Amino acid sequence: MYYILIIAAVILDQSVKYMIRTNMALYESIPVIEGIFHITYIQNTGAAFSMFSGYTRILALITVGITIGILYYLFRLRKNGHWSLMLSLALITAGGVGNMIDRLSLSYVVDFLDLRIWPIFNLADIYVCCGCGLLIIYVFLIESKLNAKKGM
Repeated sequence: MYYILIIAAVILDQSVKYMIRTNMALYESIPVIEGIFHITYIQNTGAAFSMFSGYTRILALITVGITIGILYYLFRLRKNGHWSLMLSLALITAGGVGNMIDRLSLSYVVDFLDLRIWPIFNLADIYVCCGCGLLIIYVFLIESKLNAKKGM
């Protein structure tokens, strides 16, 4: 089930990015809520907040390694992993794969969600952030309770 979620999330991410790339000019901005939320097409050659710009291939290789590790871990936990851990890893993987596809095929990541008070981002970034947030909740709140139940 988590593999299906990963595939569906990547397809959604790539479909929206394709629509942005093919229907908007670079740096074009369409107000959704004027001054608050715009769809703005930019090309990010770095990581989060454009850090490490110009290191697209290295970032893609790092993402490949992390993705392989997480997929292996998901496979090992598939029968008895807690749903919140599995969901967090699936979201992180989906986001990583979505942006990795951009880096490998375009040499940049398509970003378009513009809140005006935050750097422009995309769906894959949302997946990674939500997955990391859920992973933090799992580690600090759920895992300790599960270990206590097991007598650890």
